[in-house]
Amino acid sequence: MSRLKLPAPLAALRARMRRHFGAHRTQGVIFAILVIGIALPLLSRVPPFGQLQSINAWTNAFTIAAIYAILAIGLNVVIGFAGLLDLGYAAFFALGGYTYAIVASPFFGIHIPFWPMLIFGAIIGAIFGILLGAPTLRLRGDYLAIVTLGFGEIVPITLLNADKFTAGTIGIGGIDKPQIPGIVEFTLINPWPFYVLIMLMLMLVTVAVFRLEDSKIGRAWEAIREDELAAESSGINTVISKLQAFAVGAAIAGFAGVFNAAKLTIVSPGQFGFVVSVSTLSAVVLGGMGNVVGVGAGAFVIYLIQSIFLKQLNILVSQLGIPILGDIDFLQFQYVLYGVVLVIMMLKRPQGIYPARRRMRTFADSKETAK
Repeated sequence: MSRLKLPAPLAALRARMRRHFGAHRTQGVIFAILVIGIALPLLSRVPPFGQLQSINAWTNAFTIAAIYAILAIGLNVVIGFAGLLDLGYAAFFALGGYTYAIVASPFFGIHIPFWPMLIFGAIIGAIFGILLGAPTLRLRGDYLAIVTLGFGEIVPITLLNADKFTAGTIGIGGIDKPQIPGIVEFTLINPWPFYVLIMLMLMLVTVAVFRLEDSKIGRAWEAIREDELAAESSGINTVISKLQAFAVGAAIAGFAGVFNAAKLTIVSPGQFGFVVSVSTLSAVVLGGMGNVVGVGAGAFVIYLIQSIFLKQLNILVSQLGIPILGDIDFLQFQYVLYGVVLVIMMLKRPQGIYPARRRMRTFADSKETAK
């Protein structure tokens, strides 16, 4: 199938933009996220999306999807770049959220502003990432996955039982929202300030990870992922590199956790269950492991499919007027349908939506070998 042929001026503009952004990847990332951030609310008004829910509801959904995109990009550093399987990633998300909740709520009467806590939440995540990574340095594959899974279960249970510091099952409410006096007011009614802020955070995280991928640290992670023994023989300090991967991934999760707590104004252990880690891992694998853009897109697609479209199937079916499907409550089968989507995706495109070039070559070589 031939590509759509653009008029000469547009083709020349596209070629010029490719050359420019190919040489300046940071500018390309910033431009792409700006375009996406503007396009998403506009697309939500196009039928049939505009009939599903209001534009404010769509904006709120896009904000939460962007949170998961940031989590997926952070987990991609650990799994996609360094090849370390982490099944307890939600624990760092929880630590960032609770860190902000404890120091920015009436629970202890402390009200530290949101903006410095973004950095402090990332630091807390990085510290615990190193604490998790240190005892697991000799573990690989399934054994590492089991240890991280255990860590992911320990943290929510600890938060649940530490009543004096976390309010247990009730959680900590009344968390302070971000403030920019005289410029913009962050409220639960108006989702737009949170949407703009999370897009800026997504832009910052994406640019930082892109920079890391092309740095000396990123090349060390890639070497460890491909062959740890060969990397160590080449003079790479695998211990430090692994700890750096855990620290960076956990810092990004803590960074997102602070925003999540400020947006919801409440944190509780139930928000950080194993399903968060699984959903984030699914976004990394389905989006395209090792590709920053791919995993971010994967997180958006997975969240919107799972939390919006599958829940709205009843409305779509009723509008189509199909008699047999009209009697089915698709909300009861939400996770069944979500699982079916994942299985089909893995069967039809196992490399992900937008895989890294190396994984594309790997799958291409596997197909050639199979022939």
